[in-house]
Amino acid sequence: MNWQAIRAIYVFEMARFFRTLLQSFVSPVISTSLYFVVFGAAIGSRIDQVEGVSYGAFIVPGLIMLSVITQAISNASFGIYFPKFIGTIYELLSAPINFLEIVLGYVGAAATKAFFIGVVILATSALFVDLHIQHPFAMLAFMVLTCLSFALFGFIIGIWAGNFEQLQLIPLLIVTPLVFLGGSFYSISMLPPVWQTISFFNPVVYLVSGFRWAFFGLADVPIGLSLLAIAGFTALCLGIIWWIFKTGWRIRT
Repeated sequence: MNWQAIRAIYVFEMARFFRTLLQSFVSPVISTSLYFVVFGAAIGSRIDQVEGVSYGAFIVPGLIMLSVITQAISNASFGIYFPKFIGTIYELLSAPINFLEIVLGYVGAAATKAFFIGVVILATSALFVDLHIQHPFAMLAFMVLTCLSFALFGFIIGIWAGNFEQLQLIPLLIVTPLVFLGGSFYSISMLPPVWQTISFFNPVVYLVSGFRWAFFGLADVPIGLSLLAIAGFTALCLGIIWWIFKTGWRIRT
C-alpha cells in the first residue's frame, strides 16, 4: 500500500476545504438555524412530541443525515471530476499507485469533510434543543459509515458526470428527495399504512432510523437491518468502483 500517495491526495483535497473554511463552517450553522426556525418553531408548535421525544430534538438526526449525505456526495464527486475536467487524472492513472489508493485518498478526504459538517450541525443543534445521546459510540459509527458510503457514491457520480451540471443531477433529483421522504423530519409510523409500506423501499429510511436509534433508542426499522443496508450499499459502491477502474469506463475516454 502506497501510503505516501494516499496522504498526498488526502492533504491536497483537505487543503481545498480549509481554504474555504469560513464558508464551510458558517453555511451549515446558518442552514441548521433556519431549519430549526421553520421546523422547530413553526411545526414544533403544533407537534409537541414524537414518540416521547420533543419535535425539535427528534429532527436533529435527520437534519445531520441530510447534510452529511449531500456534503459527502458533493465533495467526492467534485474531487474526482475536476481532475477529469482539467486532464490531470491521467497523471494519477500513470503514477505507480493502484485504484484503491486513489479511492482512499479522495473518498477519505470527502468523508472527513462531511463528518466535520455533521459535527458542526450537531453542535449547532445543541444550542436550540436539549440533546441526550443514548449511544454516542454508535452515533459516531453510523455517521462515519454514512460519510464513507456516500462519499463512495459521490466518487462514482464524479466519474460518470460529463459536465458540471450532471454533478448536481443525481443529488438534486434523487438523493435529496429520498432523504426528505426517508423519515428525516417525521416518524414512518405517523404515515398511513400504505405509505409506510412504500417508505420501506426507500434505502435512506434505514440510515435515518439507525442514526435516530443511536440518539433516542427509537427506530422505525430494526437496527440490524439498518447496519445491513449501509453495509450492502458500501459493498455495492466498492464493486462498481472496482469495475470502473478495471474497465476504464469514463476514465480513459
